[in-house]
Amino acid sequence: MFNIKTLNKISSVGLAEFDKSKYAYGDDIANPDAIMVRSAAMHDMEMPKSLLAIARAGAGVNNIPIDRCTQDGIVVFNTPGANANAVKELVICALLLSSRKITKAIEWCKTIKNDENVGKSVEKGKSAFSGPEIKGKTLAVIGLGAIGRLVANAAVDLGMKVVGYDPFLSPAAAETLKKDVQIINSLDEIFPKADYVTVHVPLTPETKEMICAENIAKMKDTVRIINLARGDLANSADVVSALEDGRMAAYVTDFPSADLIGVDGVIAMPHLGASTPESEENCATMGAAELIDFLENGNIINSVNMPAVSSPKCGAARITVIQKNQPNMIATISDTISKDGINIANFVNKNRGEIAYSILDVDSDVPGVVLGDIEKIAGVVRVRVIK
Repeated sequence: MFNIKTLNKISSVGLAEFDKSKYAYGDDIANPDAIMVRSAAMHDMEMPKSLLAIARAGAGVNNIPIDRCTQDGIVVFNTPGANANAVKELVICALLLSSRKITKAIEWCKTIKNDENVGKSVEKGKSAFSGPEIKGKTLAVIGLGAIGRLVANAAVDLGMKVVGYDPFLSPAAAETLKKDVQIINSLDEIFPKADYVTVHVPLTPETKEMICAENIAKMKDTVRIINLARGDLANSADVVSALEDGRMAAYVTDFPSADLIGVDGVIAMPHLGASTPESEENCATMGAAELIDFLENGNIINSVNMPAVSSPKCGAARITVIQKNQPNMIATISDTISKDGINIANFVNKNRGEIAYSILDVDSDVPGVVLGDIEKIAGVVRVRVIK
């Protein structure tokens, strides 16, 4: 029986993936084998020694202490693409909101509720909220992952000119883009072209505050910027300054902060990107499937801190080893198992930076002494046996 602890309300559709004859789940689970989480902060959480894996029902993992998990041999999964359509739709909404001053217009309408001649006031006041159409305008999509590609293709369908930037775009991913999407791998070349900029990149030291005074200066004074990815991708002070100085027309963010709320030109939303029932179900279902495959088979798919390793089971038992990526590790592990009289039927190993993961299918049961011998190898982080 595997124990799954939930740190947030997880969609019942996703939880239904767990066979109740094999799994117990809930927010009161002690000594969990795995955790399912959405937005709960885990950085100050004590990780139980029983914990093997964490599944984040979403793409971002800023709420999870990744380095500590890697050090302790805890596999962290996310669910890339599961909420992509929900975010794409909100980006399209943001394009229109930023262009047509819709939020301002709605608020203004509330002020004329008691006007004796509402119709006349509407006709007189509507000119204050005019804005451009998006058709024929240029949208720069920064980051062409699952969300960015959907946004780019949808914008083409809406009649926009689309330029995309992603130096890590794979040929397979590029094939999913409409032919009208122009790829330009230079932000200095893209920014001056854009009427609209939407960012869809992870928050890293390289991307932090990529929307800053230096880059804003390269853009048109009429640019409208959409950030539904991560708040710290933009320097808030630089955004406010640009709006106040007339060097930016609008800024739409899903990550409101005190310095942005109430600023003229800012449309702040309360992190609505993936807040749809469909998205929550997709993320929970995908996260559950990742945990099931790892706990039952040792396979790792969509991990943010471990290499992707997946192999069909063969043999009587499966040994999985999380180890440091250092010379002679594979030979030492296989020699140790062989010396204990166990034949290896299949051996798969992959690395990711300083960490590596091995799956070994063997032709017999694995005595506890064998696990002990593997654990004694310098550089081994964690060992499991799966039958």
